[in-house]
Amino acid sequence: MAYNELIKNFNRVRDYMREFYVYGFKSRDEFSKKSARSYDDERRRLESWLEEYMHFHQTANGKNMFLSIDSRSCNHNPLYKGWKTKSFTDGDITLHFILFDLLSSPEISMSLSEITAEVDEFLSEFEEPRYFDESTVRKKLKEYILEGLVTTEKRGKVLYYRRADDVKLCGTDCLDFFSEVAPCGVVGSYLLDKVEKQDKHFAFKHHYITATMDSEMLYLLFEAMHKKCHVTLELISGYKNGTRELGVVPLKIFISVQSGRQYLMAYVPQFKRISSYRIDSIVSVTLNEECEEFDSFREKLYHIQPHIWGVSTQSTSRERMEHVEFTVTYGDDELFIHRRLEREKRCGKVERIDQNTSRFSADVFDSGELMPWIRSFICRITEIQFSNKALEKQFWEDLEEMYRMYDL
Repeated sequence: MAYNELIKNFNRVRDYMREFYVYGFKSRDEFSKKSARSYDDERRRLESWLEEYMHFHQTANGKNMFLSIDSRSCNHNPLYKGWKTKSFTDGDITLHFILFDLLSSPEISMSLSEITAEVDEFLSEFEEPRYFDESTVRKKLKEYILEGLVTTEKRGKVLYYRRADDVKLCGTDCLDFFSEVAPCGVVGSYLLDKVEKQDKHFAFKHHYITATMDSEMLYLLFEAMHKKCHVTLELISGYKNGTRELGVVPLKIFISVQSGRQYLMAYVPQFKRISSYRIDSIVSVTLNEECEEFDSFREKLYHIQPHIWGVSTQSTSRERMEHVEFTVTYGDDELFIHRRLEREKRCGKVERIDQNTSRFSADVFDSGELMPWIRSFICRITEIQFSNKALEKQFWEDLEEMYRMYDL
């Protein structure tokens, strides 16, 4: 049974989920951010949602708690349970159900004064009735209008409210896929709760579920991009485990298909450049005034994107762009190597020199980001060049170190 103490601030749950799942293997004594009592409370809360995935490992330093989730046997992202424990006041709950009881079908329409009078009449039956004024009812209806749950029509000078038409949900295959792979996939999980469950048709070799914890930050950034406005980010700072604030213009979200990690690409007026920030390092997002130059900043990102291998934009000047080039050879039974180069390159070009030789070349802002990918071709590389000579020196030194490790 779910822990019945509902939560108001998800950031606290996000912190503890990150400590258990992303970092993990911390004992009670090693968790220094909060008190031992807070640790116990949050651990019990997480256990109520994720009991079948919670494990511990006994060491000399104590018992280390961690989460263990196997995507082969887990049909849906279990971390979504954290979002389904939102807290409400008694008034929120009461007014919610009365309103949708009154507006029980799209055919019923009522004015604000009629709705308020019906709400009062319903509440008068209780021994200690709690009444709502028109202003409170209007605000609640406005929330539902923004959510698309209630619609309005004007008759003369009076505004009438009615429940929105029911929408037939698509098949669960679509929702299954969306909920597990899309940004803010928790929306799909909520919809799945409302439809009849069917056999799951999707399984994932690489299932990146930890982005669930960052859904609120992602939603606010999408809203800011839609409104084309400035935001203030509160970012985790490595200095004394604190936070810092930074004003940016959010432009786009990049998601790694290798790690599932999510990044914000944003223009930073303070530095007059586009930079990237990990979504999981963002503590809060505050929307500010509209940015008149939003479209020109996003156009600048599109202009430099063909030269960004990952998310690094440490130099966005064409004069300082770095050139990378390497040649690989392969046997007659390894012609897939050329196809792999074509498939995995994110920018640059691949040339076929002959039947058994191909060359990759690219001009990028940070050639260091290519190093892990280049190393995966190491036994077939016959020639390599970096315009960044410090990086080229590092490449050869790493290779020599590998030779020493394997006594070659």
